[in-house]
Amino acid sequence: MADSQQSWGVHALGGTISVPAWKTRPSWYLVSADDRTIPPPGRRAMAQRAGATIREVAGSHAIYISNPKAVAAVIEEAAAHTRLKQAQ
Repeated sequence: MADSQQSWGVHALGGTISVPAWKTRPSWYLVSADDRTIPPPGRRAMAQRAGATIREVAGSHAIYISNPKAVAAVIEEAAAHTRLKQAQ
């Protein structure tokens, strides 16, 4: 897993964002029900605050390893929603 993650530079701390994407675009959040790193209630609260469509599945903090099919399903759902919106 560590090999797939990118390090970030300290310059990232100085970045500015005028309008966060989650305020203007639809978002999805996959809650890992068995997460012991960030408790599910905290994850749900973050997702609700962002107005995200929330999906919850069994799996650990590293959900893309413990339940990759659920991750793919949420990505496909978001993509289908986006395609539908663009067609309208």
